[in-house]
Amino acid sequence: MDFHIKVAFFCSLLLNLILTEQVLGSLNSERWALLELRASLGIRARNWPKKVEPCLNWTGIHCQDGRVIGINLSGLRRTRIGQQNPRFAIDSLSNLTSLSSFNASGFPLPGPIPLWFGQRLVSLQVLDLRSCSIYGSIPESFGTMVRLKSLYLSDNTITGIIPAALWNLHSLSVLDLSRNLLTGSIPSAISALGNLASLDLSSNFLFAEIPVEFGLLSSLRFLRLRNNSFSGAIPAQLGNLSKLVELDLGYNFFSGSLSEDLGGLKILQKMFIGNNELGGSLPARLLSDLNSVEYFVLKNNQFDGKFPDVLRSMPHLLFLDVSGNNFTDALPNLSSFFNDSGVIFNFSNNLFYGNLSSGISGQNISLDLSSNFLEGLAPTSTHSNITLSANCFQRLQDQRSVKDCRNFYAERGLLFNDGNSHDSLEPPISEPSKKKKKLTYILVGIFGGLGCILVLGLGLAYMLKMYAKRRSNGRGMADVKTVSREDSTPPPKPPLHFSGLGEAFTYEQMLCATNNFSDMNLIKQGHSGDIFRGTLEAGNLVVIKRIGLQLLKKETFILELDLFNKVRHPRLVPLIGRCLEHENEKILVYKYMPNGDLSNSLYKVSDLEDDGLQSLDWITRLKIAIGAAEALSYLHHEYNPPLVHRDIQASSILLDDKYEVRLGSLSEVCAQGADNNQNMIARMRQMLQNPGKGPSSGLSSASCAYDVYCFGKVLLGLITGKLGICNSDNEASTDEWLENNLSYISKYEKELVSKIIDQSLMVDDDLLEEVWAIAIVAKSCLNSKPSRRPLMRHVLRALENPFKVVREDSFSSGGLRTTSSKKYWNVAFFGSWHRSSSDSASFPGQTRREGISGLKQTGRVGSHGSGGNENSSSHKKSSSEIFPEPVDIQDVEKQEED
Repeated sequence: MDFHIKVAFFCSLLLNLILTEQVLGSLNSERWALLELRASLGIRARNWPKKVEPCLNWTGIHCQDGRVIGINLSGLRRTRIGQQNPRFAIDSLSNLTSLSSFNASGFPLPGPIPLWFGQRLVSLQVLDLRSCSIYGSIPESFGTMVRLKSLYLSDNTITGIIPAALWNLHSLSVLDLSRNLLTGSIPSAISALGNLASLDLSSNFLFAEIPVEFGLLSSLRFLRLRNNSFSGAIPAQLGNLSKLVELDLGYNFFSGSLSEDLGGLKILQKMFIGNNELGGSLPARLLSDLNSVEYFVLKNNQFDGKFPDVLRSMPHLLFLDVSGNNFTDALPNLSSFFNDSGVIFNFSNNLFYGNLSSGISGQNISLDLSSNFLEGLAPTSTHSNITLSANCFQRLQDQRSVKDCRNFYAERGLLFNDGNSHDSLEPPISEPSKKKKKLTYILVGIFGGLGCILVLGLGLAYMLKMYAKRRSNGRGMADVKTVSREDSTPPPKPPLHFSGLGEAFTYEQMLCATNNFSDMNLIKQGHSGDIFRGTLEAGNLVVIKRIGLQLLKKETFILELDLFNKVRHPRLVPLIGRCLEHENEKILVYKYMPNGDLSNSLYKVSDLEDDGLQSLDWITRLKIAIGAAEALSYLHHEYNPPLVHRDIQASSILLDDKYEVRLGSLSEVCAQGADNNQNMIARMRQMLQNPGKGPSSGLSSASCAYDVYCFGKVLLGLITGKLGICNSDNEASTDEWLENNLSYISKYEKELVSKIIDQSLMVDDDLLEEVWAIAIVAKSCLNSKPSRRPLMRHVLRALENPFKVVREDSFSSGGLRTTSSKKYWNVAFFGSWHRSSSDSASFPGQTRREGISGLKQTGRVGSHGSGGNENSSSHKKSSSEIFPEPVDIQDVEKQEED
């Protein structure tokens, strides 16, 4: 019996030893895994000392029952050697089988996420890799982490699409992929994330419509899709998200009206749908249901109609921004809105009119009513911060002119009362004062005129002297003294109505966005200012132009802001905001273009071949050409007098993530033929920078024909791959190149053009004909005589219908009538350019332009491929309405001589 007891005791002891060794072995392997992680990441010894127990003494290590369940690298620093070679080196994590939380937020892990990551860390519930400098795509293996509840990957440079495997994470509660470079659309499979409470996809390059299946995410509390390219209508099904607290859909391309069904968001506190293309009136039922909203932003949309009084029923509303819309009618009683102190309301840049129904009172209230048409006496309040500029108030400065106010009210059949029946909104002036004032004006006018003549004469003499001195120095290296800040006049203050152009940033925000204007963020030094890459506080990538107020730049920012104030078109680079508070420099903020400009997008380093270049295909190049032509056609033909860009080159053509054109470099835009201050500044700058061109070179750049010529060089650059010919500072070599290569473009020999086509282009026979047609259009734009260059709207039509340029016949799809279009091209595109009186008559006050004699300037008519039956009356149409076929310029000149 004693023997059996001893055997049993011995077996029990042996089993305990085996189990203990297994546990110790497991603990030992995890300790080794942490030591390997310490070495690969270069963690400092003060945080992870070698000779102590990690679970007890290492910063950020959390254990349970002796097993590592959590690692927090956030706030830790690498050693000096580790900082020299940072990388995503965390392979040893695969040995931590109980790890449920890994937080490396803010810890640099440059590199792609390894493919094994999701397969081996199946126990993870929280993964935080925010701001870790990660690039590459999200591995499909993430779909195996079925226990994952929180996934944070924001503030990196992750590319590619959102992998479909993520929709398998049914336990996921938080998904944050914001501020990356993700593309693609959101599939309907997202509805499988039934436990999702927070979804943030903002500041990426996602597009297409939001799937209606979003309405099935019943647990969702926070939905942020800001700053993408989503389009279409906002789904009414979002109204089913009864738990939603925050909805941010701003800075997208949503269109249509708001559905009343969105009123189902009963507990919504923040709603941001600003900077979209939404329109129509606001449904009263929708607003009455949103009675928990505190933060409500509708700015920069196309909402119209009467401003709904029901908004005053929002008892918790603290921030309301409806600026930049088309709301009209009289404002409601504003006092009823101010139910609390500290509220901020922005009604600016709308069409509100009439008197304010009552005074404005309240503690610490901020109210912006600028850029409307409110009249009467201005409200007074000792406790409110009220902006009233650019209205029609009496006895108040910085208001609209009486003429504008009267026209506005007359158009709506309303009576306008300026309070004193004078052509001014200033206080009434007595008769003696009027006579005295009149005499003062006369004297000021006389002496002012003499002074202006004297100043202009001295300025012209100085310019001619400098020009002669520079020419005498051969290459223009004359000693030009720098004008000191004390010698220059102070910069003019920008008009207050610029307040509606985007957001008003502080100078501190701009410093933060650009890392104190670091050289690392410098994109280029433009002629109108230095261009920086910036990141706003919300994580949005932007482009920031810093304009120093030197002698030749001090007014350019006002001229550019004034342009944005007048001109709105999707082909122009969007202005996000401005910073005008600094005395010595002004800052403009533009939307970031992921593909940069044409000069750095035509060729890119390819991942497909070692040391290879990937070239844009022909379809994309033609798309870019059409986009740029649309922008120029808009400037040339939608304004009277026409607007001239004057800086068309590859670096001015900006490209978004879909290679859609956004025309930039707008600081030189001016009205054709206008000898304004901007032209004078530009000519002086040109003469100082390029003395060899002479003082007259700037004159030619202020015409639409100059834009057409520059655009012809861009077209030829797209065909040949030689974008260097677009640069305005390389005119001598460009002229030589054109002289040697334009002879390869002929209407009679298609194959000749193949000698100058970019060798990286894959061009088959069908594409060769299209390239040939575009080359002919480019050659016509490069005519040495400005009066014989085509109008920009004709160039646009040629690019949209390239085969009609080179094919002899145009076939109607329905009428079986065959018509040679050659004579129409001769008349409309070449033969009558020297007779441009009708075109110049269309734009009063401008010089004769490269027009079409006797033809209407009606813009684009019809579209490519429309076909249609044409009867005999079709011959009565102007030839600009029938797309013609080109002939060589030499042929036209010969015909004219005959």
